[in-house]
Amino acid sequence: MTPKHCFLGFLISFLLTGVVETQSAHESLMPRRVHFQSRNFHNILHWQPGRACTSNSSIYFVQYKMYGQRQWKNKEDCWGILESFCDLTNETSDIQEPYYGRVRTISAGIRSGWTMTQRFTPWWETKIDPPVMNITQVNGSLLVILHAPGLPYRDQKGKNVSIENYYELVYRVFIINNSIGKEQKVYEGAHRVVEIGVLAPHTAYCVVAETYQPMLDKRSRRSEEKCVELP
Repeated sequence: MTPKHCFLGFLISFLLTGVVETQSAHESLMPRRVHFQSRNFHNILHWQPGRACTSNSSIYFVQYKMYGQRQWKNKEDCWGILESFCDLTNETSDIQEPYYGRVRTISAGIRSGWTMTQRFTPWWETKIDPPVMNITQVNGSLLVILHAPGLPYRDQKGKNVSIENYYELVYRVFIINNSIGKEQKVYEGAHRVVEIGVLAPHTAYCVVAETYQPMLDKRSRRSEEKCVELP
């Protein structure tokens, strides 16, 4: 049964038989699994449709507030939308403060109740990407330059704010000798320029890196491999 037919059956039951009470109708339309997903402080609210199998004509309304505030605020860009996500990055930019988001549905003239997230604190919960790498060959060595992940914030001069303004970051660099399939960690520390020496000529190597947050004991996924062949 398609979502449209499922919802039509629900609506007919509601209108003709009166079996489904108004409160039940509101609850069955309530969005589910409302939660924040955060990467590098890009904080996006996500949800799934309610269990009433709503049609594609359902629209959603989003509100947010900081913990301790009494009044909810409308997110104007996500007020009456068809999508099941909403960007609340700007509204949650005080990253050490906890926030809540909530969503409601309107479908075929029926309005659901609100579904609220758990408490969300960006500083604790955002996931940090691995560094971006540039690799240069220098006299039989590899010079690895690491760039911290980009953030959605800028300072008063319009320059990008570094993630190192918010966390102590440790970079881990690994090298893989492709001829023997052996991986070795060659660096762990705060520097973003790493020289890897004592490499065999005429050999292909791949380099990967990750970030680590010692205070939170969290590490990123690994970067994409960058591979070179030494002359």
